Amino acid sequence: MSGLLLIILVALIFLVLYQLGQSSEIMATLQGEKEFEHKRNKWMGYAMLGVFAVLMIGFYATHVYMMPLIKDMLIAASDHGEEYDRMFFITLVVTGIVFLITQFLTFYFAFKYRDTGKRKPVFFAHSNKLEMIWTTVPALAMAILVAFGLRAWFTMTNPVPAGKEKQIVEIIGKQFNWITRYPGKDGVIGKKYFKNINEENNILGLDWTDKACKDDIVNGQGELHIVVGKPVELIIGSRDVIHDVGLSHFRMKMDAVPGITTRMWFTPTITSDSMKILTDNPDFVYELSCDQMCGKGHYSMKALVFVETQAQHDAWLAEQVPYHKLGFPDEYPSEEKAEGDDKATEEVQEGEPMAKK
Repeated sequence: MSGLLLIILVALIFLVLYQLGQSSEIMATLQGEKEFEHKRNKWMGYAMLGVFAVLMIGFYATHVYMMPLIKDMLIAASDHGEEYDRMFFITLVVTGIVFLITQFLTFYFAFKYRDTGKRKPVFFAHSNKLEMIWTTVPALAMAILVAFGLRAWFTMTNPVPAGKEKQIVEIIGKQFNWITRYPGKDGVIGKKYFKNINEENNILGLDWTDKACKDDIVNGQGELHIVVGKPVELIIGSRDVIHDVGLSHFRMKMDAVPGITTRMWFTPTITSDSMKILTDNPDFVYELSCDQMCGKGHYSMKALVFVETQAQHDAWLAEQVPYHKLGFPDEYPSEEKAEGDDKATEEVQEGEPMAKK
């Protein structure tokens, strides 16, 4: 029903415009073609100035309306994010000034140089000087902006500077969730092979012949835990189609491509708890989104990001069980027995007698 009403409304608008055109032709015939043309040009010139004013007021009103709605996004939560915001601000200022000047002149010249019948237009064929100016100046400005962008890009995608202690996290996308992997006590991410993948006990295809895999921690619940003030290197991949790791609050983005490993790194600067205070939102949580259309469930593909202090992160890691142990509990009988003995000891200490065998 709403579609039919929209079609009717568009048809009526075209009918009104047609009737206005017919009326203009009748008025031109009655008043004289030239006199009518001059009057119309006069009012069209003033209308152009009015349109420019309305557009500028609309831009400002939209800005004022939208800023409170995106206040959570205005705070960059990483060192790269702060650099990105600086580049964005510089680009916005440069292009904004050019936009305002060119648009004002466009609308103003339409008013100033309208046909009034009192002057003749001048044909201006060519000027090498003007060509050089409006070609060279924009090219230099764009080259400078691109240079800033390339510097930030290479910083983000190059290895973490030597000598810095870093955190390593692997992020794998699959329709339609994210899997994260953390190295164990050895600090090394183990090898994997796609043919080893199975949904029962090896969702990443880890190579169990590699000892480095045995203590790796895998989280398939859509969570990313990183440490504030510590560079984190993300090793990114995909199990099926192209996804994209989007970390909007950190101003980071990188494709997750099947068969290809991509990397990026940054340093988180604001913990999740601090962000709740800064945004005055007790329910605030960082989000990792998929920024590449990847299928019908794309809209739901996200993960929660927790930026923690080192102590909080160590406490979280201590609660995690290595993925190999979860998949092959029979290979850890001694640890299970030790856990049972500890539990029995606790029961005795609490005054509860142990059952006799």
